[in-house]
Amino acid sequence: QVQLVESGGGLVQPGGSLRLSCVTSGFTFAVFAMNWYRQVPGKERELVASISSHGDYINYADSVKGRFAISRDNAKNAVYLQMNSLKPEDTAVYYCKAPLWSRDYWGQGIQVTVSS
Repeated sequence: QVQLVESGGGLVQPGGSLRLSCVTSGFTFAVFAMNWYRQVPGKERELVASISSHGDYINYADSVKGRFAISRDNAKNAVYLQMNSLKPEDTAVYYCKAPLWSRDYWGQGIQVTVSS
């Protein structure tokens, strides 16, 4: 079955960095684009970054451009989100998503808290 497992979240001070990882299994990872989303309580889930199947097309939300970087390693079936210059407003639960042909699959989510 399809599985997506995020890791790397936690508490960081403003201006700090974190690297999120999403390791996948159960599908042909190298065929599909991958996404990172985030959600805060009471708000809709927000698309943060997208990467094409071979990493040649990348898009970011305006709020994270120049600070976040999405990447993938098709040999490891993993997608990453490097988050730099973190701000308190980046605090959220972060999810990776695999938009497969049959349906979307989501990870369990991981908390990122930016606070002094």
